[in-house]
Amino acid sequence: MKQITNSILMIRPIHFRMNEQTAVNNYYQKVLDDLLPNTVNKKAQEEFDACVEKLSSYGIEVIVVSDTEQYDTPDSIFPNNWISFHQDGTVALYPMFAENRRKERREDVLDTLEEKGFVIENVVDYTTAEEEHIFLEGTGSLLLDRVNKKAYCALSPRADEDLFIEFCEDFEYTPVVFSANQTVNNERKAIYHTNVMMCLAETFSVICLDSIDDKKERKNVIKHLKEDKKEIIEISEEQVNNFAGNMLQVLGANDQSYLVMSQAAYDSLTPRQIKSIEKHCPIISSSLDVVEACGGGSARCMMAEVFLPKK
Repeated sequence: MKQITNSILMIRPIHFRMNEQTAVNNYYQKVLDDLLPNTVNKKAQEEFDACVEKLSSYGIEVIVVSDTEQYDTPDSIFPNNWISFHQDGTVALYPMFAENRRKERREDVLDTLEEKGFVIENVVDYTTAEEEHIFLEGTGSLLLDRVNKKAYCALSPRADEDLFIEFCEDFEYTPVVFSANQTVNNERKAIYHTNVMMCLAETFSVICLDSIDDKKERKNVIKHLKEDKKEIIEISEEQVNNFAGNMLQVLGANDQSYLVMSQAAYDSLTPRQIKSIEKHCPIISSSLDVVEACGGGSARCMMAEVFLPKK
C-alpha cells in the first residue's frame, strides 16, 4: 500500500462561480462583487491552468478533463468530493449535499482514465443515500491513511457517521470519528469538510487541533497519529481560514514527494511551520485566490488522487 500517488485527476472549470447551494454550510465562500461572473470564471481558469502547469513541471502526472457545457456545475473544479480511486482497482462514488454538485459525477471521466491505461475493476456506489438526505463527500469528508488503514472523519451535514462507518467496513479501514468546529459570528459551527482542517501525509499531519472542541476526541486523534509515527504540525483556526489545512502530498519525478498548497496557505504559515514541513518534503504553492474566495475550497479539493493500477 502507498499513501501518495504520482497521478491526479483535475477538472477544468467552465461555469465556476460562488455556488449558492453549498454556501449554506461552507462559511469560507464569498461573492466577489467587484468581478463580473465571466471574469470570475476566467480568473479561476487562469489559476487552474497555472496550477496544472506548475504541478506538471515537477513531474506530477496531471490528467485534465474539462467540465461540460451540459450542466450548471459551479463546483466541478473540486472532483475529490464525488469520486475516490483505490489501489485494488475500485472506484467509489459519493452522495453530495448540494443538488447541483450531483451533476458533476460523469461516466466519461472513468472512460478517460481507462484510455490512459488505468484499470477499473469495480465501482462502489453510495449515491443512493442522497434520497435519504445522507451525505459523505469523498476525500473531502474522509482522510485516508492508506498505509495504516485508518480513515479520519470530522462529522458535519456533509459527512454522515453511519455512512462513514459503512465505507470503513467496505474498504477495511479503522474509523477515527470526531467533530471539528470553527467560529462563525461568535458561534461554534461544524467545519464542512475534514480536509479543510487536516492534511495527512506519509510521515506527518498538518492539523488544527483547536477545532476539535471535545478533549477526548482530540486526544484520540493525537493518539492515532502518534501511533502511526506521524509528526503533528499544528495550525491555528486563522490559518485554516487561509486554507492551510487544505494540502495534499503528491509524488513527482524521481519519487520525490511534494506538499501542494495554495499561495494564501503558504503565506499564512510561520517560518517554523514551513521548516517542520520541509524536513519531510519540499512545498509547491500556487495562487488560487479566486477559487478559494468563491469556491470555499483550495488546492487539496482540486486534486482527486488516482491510485488505480495500470495495465
